Amino acid sequence: MALPAPARGVLLPDLYGAPDVNWPQFFAVVHWIQAVMAALSIIGSSSMISYAIFQHTARSPEVRPLFYLSLSDLFLGVCWISGALLYSTETEKPASQEAACYNLQATGQIFYVASFLYTVNYTWHLYTDLKMKYNQSLFSRPPQIVRSANHFGRITIILSSLVPVLLMAPVLGLGNRYECYRNFTAKHGCLLMHTEIDRGLVRQEPTCSAMYFYGIGVFLVSFLASFVAILVLLVWARALYKKFVSATGYVGDQQWAMIKMVEQGVVLYPVVFCCCWGPAFLLGIIKLTFWEDARTFMALYVLEALTASSQGLLNCTVYGWTQHMFRCMKRKACRDADTQTPLLRSQKRFYASTLPAVSQTAPRSTSTVL
Repeated sequence: MALPAPARGVLLPDLYGAPDVNWPQFFAVVHWIQAVMAALSIIGSSSMISYAIFQHTARSPEVRPLFYLSLSDLFLGVCWISGALLYSTETEKPASQEAACYNLQATGQIFYVASFLYTVNYTWHLYTDLKMKYNQSLFSRPPQIVRSANHFGRITIILSSLVPVLLMAPVLGLGNRYECYRNFTAKHGCLLMHTEIDRGLVRQEPTCSAMYFYGIGVFLVSFLASFVAILVLLVWARALYKKFVSATGYVGDQQWAMIKMVEQGVVLYPVVFCCCWGPAFLLGIIKLTFWEDARTFMALYVLEALTASSQGLLNCTVYGWTQHMFRCMKRKACRDADTQTPLLRSQKRFYASTLPAVSQTAPRSTSTVL
């Protein structure tokens, strides 16, 4: 995260004078943790992207949100590993390397804010998919609603790409114009989300001071707003699906499997999102409060390196695992149906025939699974 100078008259925590702490060695360990986790994140997100491309499903409405989320995770992983590769303990760096690190920090912030928005977009797509099924089955809504929802989904993907760029444009433009990168301290090398300013130049750079709080503010607000939006949408999706199943009058094996996946997702997805960025969020708040506790900073730095840089791996595991589990449960339900007696199978067909039918002229609805 590009964090230029703090506000005028404000001093950063003097953590580096803490006794019994070898900070160069500590950040050398952090840089290796980031490099390993970023490499695993790149592998995980690349596997999701490759599978979608080879299966020719990247453009399908149900896969498109997850595809772009994996794409942002891939670019973010490249930024993490680039910062680890550019890490150096040298106190004196050429201006070109300082500028490269500054722009890498801002670029990384673009991608992790974009990943926040893509995660919200994926959750919103799940909720609208369930809502469309509910309206089509019970109220026979016209097919134009499905087409308008697909168009709106494309618009949200475009906005999820443009909004982070617009938010970080001041940091990139003003930071390079006023050469804020020249005031960076060299204690963190080029590690992502680990940038500070020489306190001796704080009063001389009011523009960079404003960019400092702006950069932290963008991260904190975007994380908090995304987390609340994900949690609200998943709770709504769970309530809507239970309402949909109750209204149809019959709950089969696949419906119960879907309910179970929704219930797991309501808990699992916010937890994973919070685990990825919770330590970085706490670290940003502590930086704003100027809490001078070296051991707390060390713990949060290590947790941040383990979680934030591994977002692509965690997303690949969570989303891929839930999709695989749902398919396995559906196959198990089909196998159970094949082993049932003819009388029981005829009873299930009779109950299934009483379900409200979706109009045959309606286009194929999306089917995003938690």
